[in-house]
Amino acid sequence: MSPEDIVFRLGIASLAGTLLGLDREMRGIAAGIRTHALVALSAAVITVSAMMIYDDLSLRGATNVDPLRVVQGLAQAVGFIAAGAIFFSKGNVHNLTSAANIWLAAAIGIAAGAGQTFLLIVGVALGAIIVTVVRIIAHFIPGSTKSDDE
Repeated sequence: MSPEDIVFRLGIASLAGTLLGLDREMRGIAAGIRTHALVALSAAVITVSAMMIYDDLSLRGATNVDPLRVVQGLAQAVGFIAAGAIFFSKGNVHNLTSAANIWLAAAIGIAAGAGQTFLLIVGVALGAIIVTVVRIIAHFIPGSTKSDDE
């Protein structure tokens, strides 16, 4: 993997995470731009690193290496981080949308790190639609009185 490819993958992951965190930041939620950008970037760094290690070990003849284990480990770690963002207060669960958005930022980072740019673009676009457009539409649904992050 060339240095330019690495910079592109990490850069697009950071940009995508920034875009995903923009809605949260504008709403004054703690898990905003920096959190989402860092989650996406770190997922991309770990994915790129796993792919580079896999390539290196494959060249040395190792046959039992599996870079998909990294994705599994990332999913578990991000699940832990997202769960920490959720809290229960006064009979209501809060920050579910932020937790899900953090999960998406990690998935986007994995896609960026794996060089799956089209998947990244579609994921960010759909994620942005869900956290913005769907929130606006939900205000017009009768009985939808929950706050934006419940």
